[in-house]
Amino acid sequence: METRTEPSSRTWDAIVIGTGMGGGTVGHALAKAGMRVLFIEKGKASPGLRGLYPETTLARPLPDPAERATLSDAGRCWEEIEDRSQARVTRHVPFIGTGAGGSSALYGMVLERFFPEDFMPRRLFADVPYADLPESWPFGYDDLSPYYDAAERLYGVRGERDPMRRESLPALPSPAPLPANQSRLFDHFRALGLHPYRLPLASDAIADCQHCQGYLCPRDCKHDSASVCLRPALRDHGAEILDECEVASLRASGTRVSAVVCRHRGRTLELRAGTVILAAGALFTPTILLRSRQDGWPQGLANHSGLVGRYLMRHYVDLYLVDAGVAGDNHDKAIGLNDFYLHGGRKLGTVQSFGALPPAALLVESLRDDLGQSALPWLGSLIAPVKPVIRGVLGRLTRRVILASLLEDLPFRDNRVMVDGARVVLAYRLGSHERMRIKSMRDEMRRALAGLSPMLIKQAENNQRLAHVCGTCRAGEHPAVSVVDADCRAHGLDNLYVADASIFPSSAGTNPALTIAANALRVARGIEAGRR
Repeated sequence: METRTEPSSRTWDAIVIGTGMGGGTVGHALAKAGMRVLFIEKGKASPGLRGLYPETTLARPLPDPAERATLSDAGRCWEEIEDRSQARVTRHVPFIGTGAGGSSALYGMVLERFFPEDFMPRRLFADVPYADLPESWPFGYDDLSPYYDAAERLYGVRGERDPMRRESLPALPSPAPLPANQSRLFDHFRALGLHPYRLPLASDAIADCQHCQGYLCPRDCKHDSASVCLRPALRDHGAEILDECEVASLRASGTRVSAVVCRHRGRTLELRAGTVILAAGALFTPTILLRSRQDGWPQGLANHSGLVGRYLMRHYVDLYLVDAGVAGDNHDKAIGLNDFYLHGGRKLGTVQSFGALPPAALLVESLRDDLGQSALPWLGSLIAPVKPVIRGVLGRLTRRVILASLLEDLPFRDNRVMVDGARVVLAYRLGSHERMRIKSMRDEMRRALAGLSPMLIKQAENNQRLAHVCGTCRAGEHPAVSVVDADCRAHGLDNLYVADASIFPSSAGTNPALTIAANALRVARGIEAGRR
């Protein structure tokens, strides 16, 4: 997609790098307020492969970087990252969004608030002194509360409020009826004295909705940042977009970003704006800063603290395939459960309907790839002779109700994302305390699912499952121990903001998308106020 004018010939009010939940939301708010906004998107503004996983169109179901065009047309990341977490270095393409809407274009539409306690993380993990948890975020739940309200309205969230929450919240529009199998599961949890509820979802209630988790929605019933924010900003509020454009670095002069240097279809552009907002996601926002080394910023822009890229967090997600005893649709992400969120003096995480698994053929290839990347890579070769049998078993299992347990990760300094030349590098290890907490969550799930023949698919220890990655440009009051301040403005730079999950000082134990959107609205309000 072309901009209406030569983008390097203008000085924009704001350049927003990334169009996901953070970038799309902040850019829409600024454009609606009358600012001249340019979005820069690494992927396509109008990806065309919708309604299916792109792997199903490839000769080999798991893609490699050479199949960039197919992944790009499906709104998916195609860039391979290198994992140096173990003695054996591996490489993989992360399952995240690149294109209009970012990862929100692929998400399961759950827009859940963090709990008030999530903004005071140290008191909840006093027994983990070696985790770099602050006493509190530099802004709290009360600061974010009006923006949570606004984000829920903006994204059209419907569902129920969690009965475990103590804070007073506005009601949500009613959700669609539960399918029979998830209704049975709902009753099972209630009979145990647990507190299931209907998940808050950002979608239209339409007949035969497939929920489109993991791939682009062909019917626009999914409310992602592309449909809710990006397209209206371009259509109604004068914003422009430069897509298939990769930001190489940011250039600073004194205390201001003076240019955004990017590569667009074979040429290098230098773009200028009064305000620059980084929202490329917690993997790629820090890598842009790290690649912006220059006089005055020898470790990379906004990195006097040396913390850019550090404190990488990802949620630990396991899947449970359960037999509810009745037939029903398993596409719906319908029910949630937070009884284990703050439980017995421990903080674990949430439980949710997962929706449908990918096709069985794709799961087989994923299993083979996981084994090939393991400490015993020869195990992957054993899959080929028995693929038809495994595919048949998986095909039957995927018709079960699927639940996901989502466990909070903690920030550790050595868990990080780095750059090595053109390559993005991951270093992430689980400690003994994290493995113990994963086991605790599995024990709780085993008791909660007794009698439902649960099958556990362990994913929590797998670094390729970068679920809800966050924390690599943490917010804080003091420049020595954080990258951005309470307003999400980079320490030492007057016009650079970060508006994605990389600013999170802790990961909480539930879906981050609504918190990203709410904070993006808060950041936009601060930028607007600063212009008056």
